[in-house]
Amino acid sequence: MMPQSDRFSEEERRGVYRAIYERRDVRSEFLPQPVPGEVLSRILDAAHHAPSVGFMQPWDFIVIRDASVRQAVHGNFEQACRSAAERYAGEQRKLYDSLKLAGILDAPVNICVTCDHGRRKGSGLGRQTDPAVDVYSTVCAVQNLWLAARAESLGVGWVSILDLEELKTTLGIPPALTPLAYLCIGYVSQFRPQPELEEKGWESREPLASVLHFDRWGVRDKGL
Repeated sequence: MMPQSDRFSEEERRGVYRAIYERRDVRSEFLPQPVPGEVLSRILDAAHHAPSVGFMQPWDFIVIRDASVRQAVHGNFEQACRSAAERYAGEQRKLYDSLKLAGILDAPVNICVTCDHGRRKGSGLGRQTDPAVDVYSTVCAVQNLWLAARAESLGVGWVSILDLEELKTTLGIPPALTPLAYLCIGYVSQFRPQPELEEKGWESREPLASVLHFDRWGVRDKGL
């Protein structure tokens, strides 16, 4: 039988699920209030305790507070955003243009999470059959950071609209590494009740049943 000390209390379980369901990709609600070092350390340590295939731990974290660095990254974003806008037309283009898609200058802290494809920790366990597991493992670190941040009442926004090679140059990232996530982090005025893209009509969440299969692809007539 599982030891009592290994079990979560009902209150602890509710806290985990609350962080999952109330996590938001924040862009518009950042406050200028600084993030204390001890809080930043806790969410980074939570990220560093993410699962990784073969225990490879392929991530690094660049903490960015310098205004001139963030201004350079914001310029990168603006150019990439204009280029991406050309893919849309009509009402969707109008909606795209109305969206605030990054809080690079609004958030007091930015963090770039990188993936080191050549990291030797783990001795290659799991990589022989799927070389991309280092990327998957790094994304787990991002998710850990995001949920820990929500538990600390911090908002996080993931900026994906960037020229990654230019970002590497700006941040001095070695050529062999991949900048996997650029995150804007800070206290916020509110956490929206719905994801912002859902609230503004860009996209909606699929029902769980539509993405659930049993034993083989396409078998949907079995219950949980």
